Amino acid sequence: MRLSLWPRSLLGQMLLSVAVALLVAQGISGFLLWRSQEQRREELLMNAAAFRLVAPLDDDGPPRRGLRRGFYRIELERTPDFEITASDERHRSREERLRAILTREGFAVSDVRVVTHPIREDPHALNSLRERPRFRSSPELPTRELLLAAWQAEPDGDWMVARLPVREREPRAPSGFVLQTIVLYIVLVGGLALLLRRITRPLAALTARMERFALSRETNGPLEPAGPDDTRRLIEAHNAMEARVGALLDEKDVMLGAIGHDLKTPLAALRVRIESVEDETERERMAATIEDIARTLDDILSLARVGRPSDSPENTELAALTASVVEEFEDLQENVELGETRRIALTVRTTWLRRALRNLVANALRYGGNARVSLLQDKQQVTIRVEDDGPGIPEGEIEAMLEPFRRGEASRSRETGGAGLGLTLARAIAKQHGGSLHLENRYAADGSVAGLTAEIRLPID
Repeated sequence: MRLSLWPRSLLGQMLLSVAVALLVAQGISGFLLWRSQEQRREELLMNAAAFRLVAPLDDDGPPRRGLRRGFYRIELERTPDFEITASDERHRSREERLRAILTREGFAVSDVRVVTHPIREDPHALNSLRERPRFRSSPELPTRELLLAAWQAEPDGDWMVARLPVREREPRAPSGFVLQTIVLYIVLVGGLALLLRRITRPLAALTARMERFALSRETNGPLEPAGPDDTRRLIEAHNAMEARVGALLDEKDVMLGAIGHDLKTPLAALRVRIESVEDETERERMAATIEDIARTLDDILSLARVGRPSDSPENTELAALTASVVEEFEDLQENVELGETRRIALTVRTTWLRRALRNLVANALRYGGNARVSLLQDKQQVTIRVEDDGPGIPEGEIEAMLEPFRRGEASRSRETGGAGLGLTLARAIAKQHGGSLHLENRYAADGSVAGLTAEIRLPID
């Protein structure tokens, strides 16, 4: 069986849908938050660079040193030339932003350059570090970057260069966002789980009630409405429908009982009256017809009552049941063979299951002339198998043969073909036990049909 991550219950599907939607929403929110932080970080950096560039310079003295940031001082210098080296990383977007800031503040701008490179490659930063020996061996030094913002007011004028440390991203932001997501999951998904359980608990009870009613037709009183108004109305509607169906089934049982009594009594009288017929051949033919009508009537009544059996399930040794059915046919000198069996105890309605097995054996004898009965078991089910060596069933008609009053093509006569209810009754009995009936042709090595296999498959509780 293929493993699926999508839950099958309504509660599981709703919770998974909400969890996935919340995860996507939090992902989008996190991305927007990160982008906003990055934009704010860039704005602060470029505004700081512009502020340093327009600060007054001492033309005659050395470059002014500015505020202290981190472990070195920001420096502002005037230089006739500003070259970009191979190790510098140029940033066009930052250059456009810095140009816009300077222009907006009313400064003439001929050219703007913004690059970054490691602090250890900048001589001005190293000079500052030499003044602080304790920072020379700092483990952060190789990874820190320095931003150089250069501004040229006139085409042939000097360059003003400001140096700023690139602020590192805050490491606490992801952990805080993850914690926020966890809290949202606990509050939202947890609260929704409690709400959905209030809704799905009555639905689960209703489902179990309908499944039980489908198998046993037992009601045991109406189901108590619970849950939201919509669920309560559904349960009330089901109770009304169940009561109506139960009443119809009771009426059907009364009608079937009356039919069985009204028809079987005349048939019994006919059996007595035909004894007065002098012609033995005619008498036997009439008796056979009466027996056929009685069997057909019994099958019809059994098929109608199989959904509401009067006997209760009991723990049954299936190997003994199978052997007893085979012995019944052997006593009648029928060609029935008992094959492989196992000692398997299962809770079944013994009378009904025995009848289903009899019908399969009788069907095999009628069309195949022989029957082999075996009892098998695997991890999930028990299989009662009946095989014959007859002509089988055309592949396109196997499913149709399970319908009432359908008989094999080889025997349309009631003298040998029956009423066509044996397989239908066997399937109904198998379904009554939560199982199924399967028919399948067997083939010889040359491709011809070698017989038919009928299996009653019952689940193991």
